[in-house]
Amino acid sequence: MAKASWKKFPYSDKAYDYAGAALKKNWGALHRGDCEPFPDEAWVKKAIEAHPKLDPKMTPAKAADALQAAWRAYHSGDFAGAQEQGEALGPLGFNVANKAANIYATYLETDDNRQLEIFQQSAARAEKLQAIAKDFPNAFYFHASALGRYGQGISVAKALAMGLGGKIKASLDKALALAPDHAEAHIALGAYNAEVVAKVGGLVAGLTYGASKDAAIKHFETARKLTPESAIARIEHANGL
Repeated sequence: MAKASWKKFPYSDKAYDYAGAALKKNWGALHRGDCEPFPDEAWVKKAIEAHPKLDPKMTPAKAADALQAAWRAYHSGDFAGAQEQGEALGPLGFNVANKAANIYATYLETDDNRQLEIFQQSAARAEKLQAIAKDFPNAFYFHASALGRYGQGISVAKALAMGLGGKIKASLDKALALAPDHAEAHIALGAYNAEVVAKVGGLVAGLTYGASKDAAIKHFETARKLTPESAIARIEHANGL
């Protein structure tokens, strides 16, 4: 889908402009929930050395600048720009592309078919990244996020019948194995447990999908401890009760 058709973020503000050193200065607060590492030159170089297929065919310094520009676009609400800039870097930029796509489709896209298409594309990119960099927590978290939102779009019952539940849980479990303090993954796994129990009942949820009400509460509470200032953690916790 052409990004030109993506809606603009309606709440632009200078407070969301993280130009220059402001991005690094605020990175810890901005990414406390998803544990995404700051993409400086050293990180890019290390990532490419560990996973050569991440190489975007430019110097680590230029790749770091491009990644940071994509994240600045994301944090300013330019989700189309962030998605395009991230995707242009290949797998190295898929995390920023996928976060931008998932957030845009969830909160701004009003066309159901377009929304589902964006989630499918995001999940596909995440799977490519997983194959290259199995130690990137967000390759798995953003995959689960995209599939989870896709499943909500087609109905939880259909998603479970298609086998998406197992894929979502597997990706969230992997994300948390790699990053135990990943608050957003805890929120998502809490929501997964709550939705499955609500749809099929506690007994079937536990036996078939490994889901339970107790697990939902545990993950929501963990997320709130990790990010006590997070409104999303509270909202999803309330929705899951």
